[in-house]
Amino acid sequence: MLYVIGIVLAAVLLRAAYLRLLLSRAKHRSLEGHSRIARRLASWVPYYEYGPERFFQADDAPPEVATSRRDGFQRLAALYAQRFPKSAALTAEAAQCISDLQFTARYRVPFQFSRLVREHLRAGTFLAASSGPTVTDLDGNRLYDLTGSYGVNLFGYDLYKECIERGSARVRDLGPVLGAYHPLVAENARRLCALSGMDEVSFHMSGTEAVMQAVRLARYHTRRRYLVRFCGAYHGWWGDVQPGVGNPLTARDTYTLRDMHPASLRVLRTRRDIACVLINPLQALHPNASAPGDSTLLDSSRKAHFDRAAYAAWLAELRQVCTARNIALIFDEVFMGFRLAPGGAQEYFGVRADLVTYGKGVGGGLPVGVVCGRRRWMRRFREDRPADTCIARGTFNSHPYVMGAMHEFLLRLESDPVRALYRDLDEVWNRRARQLNEQLRAADLPVRVANLSSVWTVSYSQPSCYNWMLQYYLRAQGLALSWVGTGRLIFSLSFTDAEFSEVAARFVAAATEMQRDGWWWQGQSLSNRAIQRRLLREMLQARWGSGSSSTIGSISSPRSRYSGAR
Repeated sequence: MLYVIGIVLAAVLLRAAYLRLLLSRAKHRSLEGHSRIARRLASWVPYYEYGPERFFQADDAPPEVATSRRDGFQRLAALYAQRFPKSAALTAEAAQCISDLQFTARYRVPFQFSRLVREHLRAGTFLAASSGPTVTDLDGNRLYDLTGSYGVNLFGYDLYKECIERGSARVRDLGPVLGAYHPLVAENARRLCALSGMDEVSFHMSGTEAVMQAVRLARYHTRRRYLVRFCGAYHGWWGDVQPGVGNPLTARDTYTLRDMHPASLRVLRTRRDIACVLINPLQALHPNASAPGDSTLLDSSRKAHFDRAAYAAWLAELRQVCTARNIALIFDEVFMGFRLAPGGAQEYFGVRADLVTYGKGVGGGLPVGVVCGRRRWMRRFREDRPADTCIARGTFNSHPYVMGAMHEFLLRLESDPVRALYRDLDEVWNRRARQLNEQLRAADLPVRVANLSSVWTVSYSQPSCYNWMLQYYLRAQGLALSWVGTGRLIFSLSFTDAEFSEVAARFVAAATEMQRDGWWWQGQSLSNRAIQRRLLREMLQARWGSGSSSTIGSISSPRSRYSGAR
């Protein structure tokens, strides 16, 4: 009997070890795939900053290049001071009591350069008006909007103004009555089911809440703990889907696996504890890499490429495995929404999910969260177990004014003028990306763009630790970017060829001026690897350097004060 027990125990232990090995092999080899290690290293990285000399020679450029950069920086700072005074002043004042502004200001560029940039390149965050593809700031500057309002602006701002205005008129008689539904809720639910191909709908306050509920439903129906997300994917800021840097606690019920890799499929086929798989279609542009931002752009290793056929094949394999293993396949379309097709990513890639989440993109300009799902996944109770429920509540769910704006948006989505914007969508935006890349190549500029339809990212073709400066030259040329800088450009589908050509011309002009000022100087020994090694040495010196001031050469500690750009 002991012998049999020993054999069974050994078999159980061997299987557990085998499953653990498969899981380890499915994790991405970078820090993005190992959230606990990433969190530990993040707590280890020391703060230090470059002084006014090192700021312009972080790559050991010769003195004449540093002088050119300093002169360019001074010109840019003077232009910002002259062009954006009101916007910058109100942003500085508001930052004293708005914590979001404090965070975005410090993490707009790499922290080593941040202080001098914050002091001298202040453009401001406040805007006064929007119209079509443009926004206007407090100083009257009209800028082409490449922020896309983080995904909201799909068809141009004027359409959303109309949705809010007309939607408000539709529900004005009821006003802000909560709990009971306005009749538009039923109409919106019907249209959303038709668009998503699903059976049922639930409304929430935000995209993050929608994803939370989709995961809760999957866990409820499968009786399993773990969710699978893929390396680099963003699904909101709640703990289980943000397991690494930025989350104070370790996410214990999350597996972060390699995107587009057979090892991940093996994990899904063999484990019995996985409730759901989350897909963010935007990851097709940069699999296994976090949403790109300029705050960490200290070399030129950032790359992106979209292969529609390959990603569609990957999703089809996932669909097959999830069906076989009773795992809920969740498409998180909070960001992409209906940007790829009227039916979203499901239509675009030809793969049906079990649950789909939407957010700001479907609210007609107002905040909302939506879960659309197959009937078997959406039910929150068990008929044979009345006390076994899956509760989801929210005071402002289905708010009449949000439902009114959503109704108007869904009507527009079905209209002929909007449907015409989807005609040859890939061809239009791929052609525009090629057009800009050809202009950049002809001007011999080390900048390229990659795109997933109308969502673009910028990469750099030669080693440099100053690529993040491009966002400030772009702003000076009248292009508005979000706080992540050149990491993500989001166009509305309503951009005409003429409007895009103007944006492309301004983009090339900004890059040309930046190159002329010397930021893309290329030394013989300068490489991405060399930049990374130098950064590691600096961090080690900053953490274990001698002296109470932690001053290392031309690198200053937080106690140091800049005298300003000279």
